[in-house]
Amino acid sequence: MAKVLEGLRVLEMGTFITGPAAAMFLADMGADVVKIERPKTGDPFRAFQGGLYSPHFQTYNRNKRSLTLDTRDADDLKLLDALAADADVFIQNFRPGVAEELNVGAERLQKLNPALIYCGISGFGHDGPAAGRPAYDTVAQAASGWLRLLINPENPRVVGPAIADAVTGFYAAFGILGALYERQRTGHGRRIDISMLEAMCYFNLDDFTHYFAEGEVMGPYSRPSVSQSYVFECADGKWIALHMSSPEKFWQGLANAIERPKLFEDPRFADRAARIRHQEDLIVLMRPVFKGKTRAAWCERLESEGVPFAPVYDSTEALNDPQARHLGIQVETEHPVMGRFRTVRFPVSFDGEPLSEVTAPPTLGEHDQEIRAKAGRIWAQVRTPEGEPQPS
Repeated sequence: MAKVLEGLRVLEMGTFITGPAAAMFLADMGADVVKIERPKTGDPFRAFQGGLYSPHFQTYNRNKRSLTLDTRDADDLKLLDALAADADVFIQNFRPGVAEELNVGAERLQKLNPALIYCGISGFGHDGPAAGRPAYDTVAQAASGWLRLLINPENPRVVGPAIADAVTGFYAAFGILGALYERQRTGHGRRIDISMLEAMCYFNLDDFTHYFAEGEVMGPYSRPSVSQSYVFECADGKWIALHMSSPEKFWQGLANAIERPKLFEDPRFADRAARIRHQEDLIVLMRPVFKGKTRAAWCERLESEGVPFAPVYDSTEALNDPQARHLGIQVETEHPVMGRFRTVRFPVSFDGEPLSEVTAPPTLGEHDQEIRAKAGRIWAQVRTPEGEPQPS
């Protein structure tokens, strides 16, 4: 199995999602990630449903090892210094200033190890008028303009998963890989700063580009109107999604599937521009049509006509789709204490080989003994030019 980051040593002092997600993306590609957690409680995400192994924690912490230590303790700080001196990457997502209070700021750790890639993730940036504000996923979505694009104006409420958290973790991992590539030439590390606000503004690029180029302020239906995207309820109460885009062949296929071959004789639907202007009319026309057959029947009809569609699956259905099963998207393993662990594999394949092996998220402090033993050996080899142990 192609583990393209095998041998990369990563230390993560992350909580909740952004930091753990960034580290997990690296771990999924083979990096050795040591998750450093507080003794007794660990990452607060562990306890979100009681106990210390919640599904929230499991989502972003597979393929890692867990080490508990308190950097305010002199012996534990010496242990962390030994690990940092031998690491390639350090990731944290504390509020600005907290890392320095915990003795794990970039300046200190990169003095110990000038080749270290140090990644600090924040909500609003490491300085500026909002730097000290607490930030979670919804806050970042709202501040970046993204949340407005998801909200039904007739019933304004937050919907959907933690997009900002996961996106920020992805961009952090992306930046780390860039810094690692540069280090091959220079031998020196970088300090990477990324905020949830910056990540989500970048993710929301289409919205800003329309404003910059045309003065258009997009709303929740702007993109679905232009892309001609639809969701309809079928006779069995299940939903189906269409993304018609612009090729006329797709529309002709849809007209055939719904048995409305003269659909385009109506001037409201005669061409792409007309369909965009009259999308609501199209929805009104097609809604009762789709209510007339089951989702399975519509899938068969639409597929035979080459229409871009998909059933709107829930989590009990998506991974059982024949194509998802063919691709082996669901993978599983056994944790020696917590039992069966199922998850979704890393999506990239290298040379046609998917990364389907996985290790279950660690229990708190599961790897304390082995990591502490290794760190002791590393520390014994770390010396200043004068031959004295590095100060902690």
